[in-house]
Amino acid sequence: MKKVYVFDTSVLLTNYNSLFEYRNNNIIIPLKVLEEIDKNKKRQDGAGLNARMTIRKLDELRSKGNLHKGVRLGKGRGILSIRGYDVFSLPDEFEPTEADNVIIATALTENASDAKRKVIVVTRDINMRVKCDALGLPCEDYTPIAVEARERNELYTGFKSHLIDDQVIDRFYSDEEVYLEKDEVRVLPNQFIMLVSNINEKKTALARFIDYGYPLRKVRENKGKGIWGVRPRNKEQMFSLDLLMDRDVPIVSLIGQAGSGKTLLAIAAGLEQVLSEGIYKKLVISRPVQPVGKDIGFLPGTVEEKMSPWLAPIKDNLEYLMAESVMKTGDMFKDLESYIADGTIEVEALTYIRGRSISNAYIIIDEAQNLTFHELKTIITRVGEGTKIILTGDVEQIDNLYVDVTSNGLSYAVEKFKKYDLAGHITLLRGERSKVATLAAKIL
Repeated sequence: MKKVYVFDTSVLLTNYNSLFEYRNNNIIIPLKVLEEIDKNKKRQDGAGLNARMTIRKLDELRSKGNLHKGVRLGKGRGILSIRGYDVFSLPDEFEPTEADNVIIATALTENASDAKRKVIVVTRDINMRVKCDALGLPCEDYTPIAVEARERNELYTGFKSHLIDDQVIDRFYSDEEVYLEKDEVRVLPNQFIMLVSNINEKKTALARFIDYGYPLRKVRENKGKGIWGVRPRNKEQMFSLDLLMDRDVPIVSLIGQAGSGKTLLAIAAGLEQVLSEGIYKKLVISRPVQPVGKDIGFLPGTVEEKMSPWLAPIKDNLEYLMAESVMKTGDMFKDLESYIADGTIEVEALTYIRGRSISNAYIIIDEAQNLTFHELKTIITRVGEGTKIILTGDVEQIDNLYVDVTSNGLSYAVEKFKKYDLAGHITLLRGERSKVATLAAKIL
């Protein structure tokens, strides 16, 4: 039986393509939602972009038929309609002018018109879902297709343990080729494996899986000076550097709590490959302009002065690494400002990255958990030839009201790319900044 989904404004502000994700079920957009979408179209963020794209998509559909009567969304998809509501469908306790209540009234009206159909409200608003439940109206959250069946603890981590014959570990350490079979263990491209002896669980080996039919690859040890003076402190950091330093893996994502080292490792690997090895022409580091807590409002000054507070954490990491490299390795390089001045290092807000086509560069997108998947798609599709892009973030610290643990762009990208050999991912589990920072991330 076909279902009827009534969309809340929050769904379309999260992802305008949600219109096409419900297969052969019908979709209703309340008239009130159109009004709310119009109010958001001038916003200069992901929600504003989705509002504008929603309007364009609806205009395209309008040319194919009457939106009130319904227009088919495409082959294998249902019918989209725009509907009003019967004011008398609302309980007396509900304010009839409030947007959420008007959308609920539209769903109640549709439900009353045909009791045989199952009418479901789709919204990101928790309170609205509670209201629907109180009225006996089916309601659900919107979750992108890529992660719809996943809980936060089930998100891909990029590594796993595998119990194996003790002799196989000896062979692996003696540089003999070791292979995994499909019927032995399910592994994805560039997924890391900790091989554990079936005799002694303390006897292990770290490896990276490439593909079935290819031998397991040893994880980079990073001895001596390390990577730009940085040495990994745990196995997840070892895995991260292995991916970051591999030119054959142009898309790398790192998820971890505050202090886990994800941004520091990404920048260190970038400095090493741009300034020391010359593999890439420049290092580009960017992050979304997303305030933590209450927005401080308008900032005076030039563009550079306005962006300075947002980009300060990145510059802090750069200055720290360049100073540490001199102390630990004795290698001398120009100061940070000189590299910024000649364009070798670019640090700028994500607003100015979008739309560019950057080639032969090492790009870091920090705080990527605050991006919608449409925004992230826009960025990644602009990556030019010979470029490596790194996505870092903490899905437990999201400041964007329109995304959550599973619907943010970073989680979405991890799930979408995990089956492809061009991409690699690691979830860093331990904080290494300080004991205080680690404890705070764990208990607060």
